[in-house]
Amino acid sequence: MLSTLTYAQFNEDNLIKLAVSNVTKGPAAQIGIRLNQGAEVYFQKVNHQNELPGYRIEMTHRNDSYEPFNTLKNTQYFLQQGDFFAFFNYVGTPTTAAILETIKNNKLPFLTPFTGAYFLRKPAIKNIFTLRASYYQEVKAQLDYLINTRGFKNIGLLIQADDFGYAVEKGYKKIMESYHVTPTITARYRRNTEDIQTALMLLRKHKVEAVAFVGTYKPLSTLINQAYEQDFTPFFSSVSFISSADLFPLLKYHSDVLITEVFPDPKDCKKAYCRQFVEDMNAAGYSDLDRIQLEGYMNGYLFTQVAKQCINTMTPTCFLNEIQNFSSQQLDIKIEFSPLEHQGLNNVYLNIYSPVRQ
Repeated sequence: MLSTLTYAQFNEDNLIKLAVSNVTKGPAAQIGIRLNQGAEVYFQKVNHQNELPGYRIEMTHRNDSYEPFNTLKNTQYFLQQGDFFAFFNYVGTPTTAAILETIKNNKLPFLTPFTGAYFLRKPAIKNIFTLRASYYQEVKAQLDYLINTRGFKNIGLLIQADDFGYAVEKGYKKIMESYHVTPTITARYRRNTEDIQTALMLLRKHKVEAVAFVGTYKPLSTLINQAYEQDFTPFFSSVSFISSADLFPLLKYHSDVLITEVFPDPKDCKKAYCRQFVEDMNAAGYSDLDRIQLEGYMNGYLFTQVAKQCINTMTPTCFLNEIQNFSSQQLDIKIEFSPLEHQGLNNVYLNIYSPVRQ
């Protein structure tokens, strides 16, 4: 009886519950699924090795299908439960935009969302902390390659018609302006659809040399494949949200595609955090590893390292106080926050499609 009571007390008082609303069903499902996989593996190790003595971390997932209304509903559910430590691993710009005021008016930490949206970063919001580089940083690296390296000037934009599309479109136009370049054509398509035929017609009509796409992997793969079949072969580019691990296998032809990434390819990365990720994921039964799983894993790593600073006072308030001054260079990766800078990393990588490798 004593052991049963002790276990029940552990669950009630020493369980660190993280509220996760992201996409695990629908056209963009693999993003949420694999982000969760990486974090789950890290937390399983933390719990097994008792890295937070007396505490156990648990993620509670609710699917939002990458639809803002569902994200708001899920977030309200988590708040009504009243026993969550933080919001964690949300996915998407329109989804986080829908809950921004709710989050700002709440005292719980909102941690490591899978989005590079500027409105989550500047000005710094007291309880919102991101790990990945911003979309602005990605777009800057992307346009430097398209304009300076490849010499493209005739560039079209194809934008998902929502907050995500609008946020990244602003970045494209601002940086293109610094190069004295304007988009030749800006076309749009509806979120969670592959309805890109009209946009493709407009891009062909304007004979663009490159297409900067803002959206998810299924409509972009449809666009690239249909363009090739119509003898239209511009250079395509997109930001990391696209999920290159899902996009590239869907491409039927040898097309020119650049994806900017915010984490390295774990197949090539030799840094200590990549080696530890591969080892832990393999031990958990995962073999075909990608950047999104790595990002989820590092999100879990960040949460745990900050939580360790609160081992004697495990509260959301302590966590927020500690993370705003958190700095670490362990595992060959520099993560640094400050009261005015709530983004921990600034790394951007160029990932150019190589069908032979795929």
